[in-house]
Amino acid sequence: MNLADLGRDSDWSGVTVGVAGIRVAGAACARVLAGLGARVVAVDAGTSPDHQRWAEQLRADAVTVRLGDGDTLPEGLALLVVSPGFPPNAPIIAAATAAGVPVWGELELAWRLRAPDAAPWLVVTGTNGKTTTTLMLEAMLRAAGRRTLAAGNIGFSLVAAVMADDLDVIAVEVGAPQLPFWHTVSPLAAVCLNVAPDHLDHFGSFADYAAVKGRIYERCQVAAVYNRAEPATVAMVADAEVVAGCRAVGFTLGAPAPSEVGVVDEYLVDRAFLPDRATTAVELARVADVRPPGAHNVANALAAAALARAYGLTPQEVARGLREFTPAGHRIAAVGTVADVAYVDDSKATNAHAALASLRSYRPVVWIAGGLAKGQDFDDLVRACADRLRGVVLLGRDRDDIAAALRRHAPDVPVVTVPTTDTGAMAEVVAAAAALAESGDTVLLAPGCASWDMFTDYAARGDAFAREVARLRS
Repeated sequence: MNLADLGRDSDWSGVTVGVAGIRVAGAACARVLAGLGARVVAVDAGTSPDHQRWAEQLRADAVTVRLGDGDTLPEGLALLVVSPGFPPNAPIIAAATAAGVPVWGELELAWRLRAPDAAPWLVVTGTNGKTTTTLMLEAMLRAAGRRTLAAGNIGFSLVAAVMADDLDVIAVEVGAPQLPFWHTVSPLAAVCLNVAPDHLDHFGSFADYAAVKGRIYERCQVAAVYNRAEPATVAMVADAEVVAGCRAVGFTLGAPAPSEVGVVDEYLVDRAFLPDRATTAVELARVADVRPPGAHNVANALAAAALARAYGLTPQEVARGLREFTPAGHRIAAVGTVADVAYVDDSKATNAHAALASLRSYRPVVWIAGGLAKGQDFDDLVRACADRLRGVVLLGRDRDDIAAALRRHAPDVPVVTVPTTDTGAMAEVVAAAAALAESGDTVLLAPGCASWDMFTDYAARGDAFAREVARLRS
């Protein structure tokens, strides 16, 4: 049996596949593989009631599930498919490598299982802005009448998407943990929006994290889109092994050079996807069409537009998509005003880079931060925003890391630490923030950290914040 020849129409009946992780990505992979006839053994370290429920659902689909041990490689595997929660040095991956068992991620499996005339992929990664850019791209594609879907890291399984066979094109959000086992994927176009320290606990170093981001451009077919303001993304494109004929396309908040998209006066403009890009440009949309407003979202819109243009959308379709775009929840979302204090939910700001972008939008601000730091350093963030902080409320497992940075660089800013470690802590957090805030201030939930130490995900954290703000108003 040659794994390179296996696809959706192959005979999988003699193939034993291991799946590491049984949440969204792992469960989708296990179900699809079992449906193709493979013998599937799924493993997960979890034993919670949720894990027990998910395991029973998979067992009903003929998947063997082993809970309580996510490290041991099942015997007799021809292939191991890993969920993004497993770092590249995880024991089960090391065991597979030592045993000569190929390791694929969900994206690799999805690519291999596409139909021959499958929908092309337009791929988005970056430390920040991935979800907004992917949803902007999806809105543009829908505005053009294309059958499309935002999938991947955004919450809808890419494996399930490719097996549906009812799409013209897929907007694919990719997180760095999905990229180490990306082997043959060949996107129509791809962008890395930016690179800043994140997932350092997963990859071990910023250099390794940045290097894996660069894989997004491998085998790119039409356009490798990069951020002109980020030398790291420029270098990624320069080093990438792309398909012959693929072009490097930059995006910039300034006036674009040839082969770039950018901003002129109040317009987003294209000097990349037109015949005479040396001397002409075409208007794509108005800056005022971009929501939520802000320079970082204009950059996201330009990146999405470049991918849409690489696919063939007209300027009019790009503009219509931006006007019809609905921002994702928990991303700079106003949740209420109480006693002339605005409360804003940016729970999606799960790293320091994203939190800083959010903090720069408000002054004075009471900042709510903390959670799982993922190995980040917060000194640069605190230095950059210290002069706009009215106060800080900290929660979560790694709150002391942020507290230490505040002591070093903002020693005069009042800090309240909430030690409660269950979801009920949010009531204490919001009450403390309200006590620190003055009329005209903004209370901003921009944690700079992941949520999993206390909440199911960033959305649950944002929902808890909104509930407590609603209680203040009642």
